[in-house]
Amino acid sequence: MLFAVGLSLSLAVSACTPTQQANTTTSPTSATTSVASSQPQQSNVIRIGYQKYGTLSILKSRGSLEKRLASQSTSVQWLQFPAGPQLLEALNAGSIDFGHTGEAPPIFAQAAGAPLVYVANEPPNPKGEAILVPKDSPIQDVAGLKGKKVVFNKGSNVQYLVVEALTAAGLKYSDIQPIYLPPAEARAAFEQGSVDAWGIWDPFFTVAKRATGARVLKDGEGLVANREFYLAAKPFNDQYPDRTKAI
Repeated sequence: MLFAVGLSLSLAVSACTPTQQANTTTSPTSATTSVASSQPQQSNVIRIGYQKYGTLSILKSRGSLEKRLASQSTSVQWLQFPAGPQLLEALNAGSIDFGHTGEAPPIFAQAAGAPLVYVANEPPNPKGEAILVPKDSPIQDVAGLKGKKVVFNKGSNVQYLVVEALTAAGLKYSDIQPIYLPPAEARAAFEQGSVDAWGIWDPFFTVAKRATGARVLKDGEGLVANREFYLAAKPFNDQYPDRTKAI
């Protein structure tokens, strides 16, 4: 409970740093400004937060939603986020209308009072996230992480994975040195050898394995479900349930 409360408080004050991807009907603007300003929702624009994985990325690439909404004179604004906690911070601030995350971030967001609605979910994918160690690391199991530096995105699914893996190995969270970084910075720290292990999800997980030869110390199998959830801001869902359904 203390762990969840601590993460809830950290989520409430964490910075959100999306990269805006504008469609053909909206002009690019500063991502920082678009999120931080929390401007009132435009009735003819749906703001969707997405990450570098999952079905929303496919939806964006195909342009299916834009085609479906064209007859309603409604456009889509896509905003990219490094991880779920940052995306839900923006949803809580009223800066996006819809998004997706793993299973852990919405729990922390709800604890912080975020007005969100669960819309749908994907099947479990426990092997889609893991704790990695360098290929030549002497660490052979999770118990070997005691006293070591483990990097991951704070409040994310992989922090939940790390906690569950430590518990299964008979360790406490306080037995490791957690380093909180988003995926890009975490990979740099991992490759430079400034941390001993890295908790990460796909596609970063697979890319890092292939690029660095990193070993999987433990994936989510038998520990966590690692589901992907689709979430709408409650005010948006209440006002435009037909748009939620369309997405």
